[in-house]
Amino acid sequence: MITVDRTSRTGCLGLALAALGACVAVLSWAPLARVSVHGGFEQQHRDLSVLWIDLPLVALGGALVPLAVWLLVVRTTGRAVPALLAAVAAGALGVWGLTSWWEPYERPEFPYVDTGLARTGQGPGA
Repeated sequence: MITVDRTSRTGCLGLALAALGACVAVLSWAPLARVSVHGGFEQQHRDLSVLWIDLPLVALGGALVPLAVWLLVVRTTGRAVPALLAAVAAGALGVWGLTSWWEPYERPEFPYVDTGLARTGQGPGA
């Protein structure tokens, strides 16, 4: 039988929490980025830079925020249960902040066309 000491279990739980945070962050970000990947109407809004810029940053933030809180609480209290609760709360707040703040750029459907009617002064019939 293999015995695992308490510090190894605590470390493995922290790494599992970081992996879970990264997965949750990416899965909650993906519906927001769907327009940029799919392109929308006639693929006018296609912007694949969300895959190589935003996706790694979201995954990294989703992994590092809960892990940093986990390490901070474990170092100060020495207990895993309060650290787990604090890390889950920090991860949830991070995902909430991400989904409420981040919005991919979308070009306007109909760009502004100057018809001359909105200019000041006399109109064409005056």
